[in-house]
Amino acid sequence: MKIKVIKDVLEANNYIARKIREELIKRQAMMINVIGSPGAGKTSFITKSIEKLGIKSVVIEGDVASDIDSKKVAGLGIPVVQINTGGGCHLNANMIDLALKEIDVENAIIFVENVGNLICPASFDIGEDFKVAVSSVPEGHDKPYKYPAVFEKARATVLNKVDLMKHLEFDTESFYEGVTALNPSGNIFEVSSINGDGMEEWIKWLKLQFTKKFNR
Repeated sequence: MKIKVIKDVLEANNYIARKIREELIKRQAMMINVIGSPGAGKTSFITKSIEKLGIKSVVIEGDVASDIDSKKVAGLGIPVVQINTGGGCHLNANMIDLALKEIDVENAIIFVENVGNLICPASFDIGEDFKVAVSSVPEGHDKPYKYPAVFEKARATVLNKVDLMKHLEFDTESFYEGVTALNPSGNIFEVSSINGDGMEEWIKWLKLQFTKKFNR
């Protein structure tokens, strides 16, 4: 019986996720599920990306509690919706469906900042076009080995805070080997959300994904 309940929950989530994808196509929008640990720099990475994109963008912020990150985003003039899970370790499709009703996403790129966690968010489909895994230099080079699912499922992996590389012991080769072993066709970008290093290559790739989706 327990297995049936779990199955039903996942089926319901996946049904809503499919409906979200259909709606995004109608609204000519693309949604990115940004996943990373607390402190990986997800919010700064998202805001720096929007700053450089030149494309209409909106943000859905997911947190266990508080609206600290959404206030940062709103302070930059970026439309944002806050989702507080009240203890839940990830966002689900129903939460996203409700959030999308509160914001104008026509012809936009939607950045979903999932709850800070490398495990649960990797397993739940929220109707996104693709996942982006964000890891950072201070976290160490072993994240792909300890938390393989998110790196395996992400279309792109972002190594953030590379401006700190000179101050820390970080084995770049080991990090790349870990990611590519899990996801040979995935893309890896090294960026600094503070000084903008590496953002140009990431933005070029992101714009291409948006263009390819709608043959713009």
